[in-house]
Amino acid sequence: MSRTPDRSVSEERTPRRAALAAFLGSMVEYYDFFIYGSASALVFSHVFFPDTDPATATLASLATFAVAYIARPIGAFFVGHFGDRIGRKRVLVFCLTLMGMSTFAIGCLPSYGTAGVAAPVLLVVCRIAQGLSAAGEQSGASSMTLEHSPEGHRAFWTSFTLAGTQAGLVVATLAFLPVAALDEQAMYTWGWRVPFWASAIVVACAYWVRSRLTEPPEFAKLQQDEELVKLPVVLFVRNYWRAFLRIVVCHLFAVISTAVTVFGLSYATETWSVPKSRILIVIAVANVVAVAAIPMWARLADRVGRRPVFAIGAVGCALTVSGFFAAIVTQNIWLIGAATVLMSGVVYSAPNGIAPTMYAEMFDARVRYTGMAVSTQFANLALGFTPTIAAALMGTGTTGWVPLAALIACLCLLSAVAAFAGRETAHIPLESLGNPESARTSDAQTAPLPG
Repeated sequence: MSRTPDRSVSEERTPRRAALAAFLGSMVEYYDFFIYGSASALVFSHVFFPDTDPATATLASLATFAVAYIARPIGAFFVGHFGDRIGRKRVLVFCLTLMGMSTFAIGCLPSYGTAGVAAPVLLVVCRIAQGLSAAGEQSGASSMTLEHSPEGHRAFWTSFTLAGTQAGLVVATLAFLPVAALDEQAMYTWGWRVPFWASAIVVACAYWVRSRLTEPPEFAKLQQDEELVKLPVVLFVRNYWRAFLRIVVCHLFAVISTAVTVFGLSYATETWSVPKSRILIVIAVANVVAVAAIPMWARLADRVGRRPVFAIGAVGCALTVSGFFAAIVTQNIWLIGAATVLMSGVVYSAPNGIAPTMYAEMFDARVRYTGMAVSTQFANLALGFTPTIAAALMGTGTTGWVPLAALIACLCLLSAVAAFAGRETAHIPLESLGNPESARTSDAQTAPLPG
């Protein structure tokens, strides 16, 4: 039995407002998340791990980056449950607030020289809070925007969630440009803190926009008809384990982002002495291109389908990753820029822009937030360790990057294959997504919300 939302349970679908809220929310969330990545590559080894040798300090700093990826699967169960029980909007506002508070707190932490071992411990605690917040951001924003979008344009509007993520990376990278230009004493004492403190301003703006968005009509219909399930994760495990496996493999393409923004940054500046300011500008330019490219790829996916666009992009990533690392060892900033823009700005934008829609369309509305959050965060768990694994794989000399590039290429090819493992959902009506009839639970599993 399909569910047809009506205007009596919610306002008319507002795709533009939902897309704007998703864009701004994701931009803020991932500005906060990515400035940590830049700081871990450029600063934290000196501020929080100064008593170890440089190589070990860098590994320890990058490991704190990975901590958030451990917290994210745990947070996914929490935010997914409440996102499917009490609504997308409330949980998204919570995620935004938690990210803002934890990011500002990082900027206030004492250094190792001031507080000793307590400093890196507090850093890890704040990073865990960031991970818990990020666990629900993209899944909730994508679910809400998809459910507000008109038929035939779902990928386009939902892609603004990831466009916001890339915009957050641009702002985060630009925020570290003046920091990287400081002398070392200023950078390691107070300069690195400013980007973390500045997040409070944009958090307040995004909070204002997000708090004024209504719940999607389809979810409001479920609330009115008392069709929300007590434990969405039970429905997810019973009926959507195939979707879970498919998303985990599909999401392997996202290794490109971590390889560029964290390890690539460290590799270029520390191993090949590429100036920090120049490589940061390159990353910013690539992501400006991505902000424009993502909705264009998504519009194409609305016409020809999710699977071919996603797969073409993943294969493209496998083919261009070697060029990215080969360009770094030349130390030629123009070659590095061209390779980064091609791979990260253009090619990577195809699967990156399509993923929110393709994943969300695998589930029905009662379990969509849980399904997306749990699936993507378990996939991200491995990706969080990419910088550490990369450091271990990397050899010496101008071809030392080859084993890492081969690994990344294989992961991207697996992602492309997984894209075709399920059915095409581009032209399936919203209320019919996720095979709701075959996934319907018994009356004993369905309960009205309290109050």
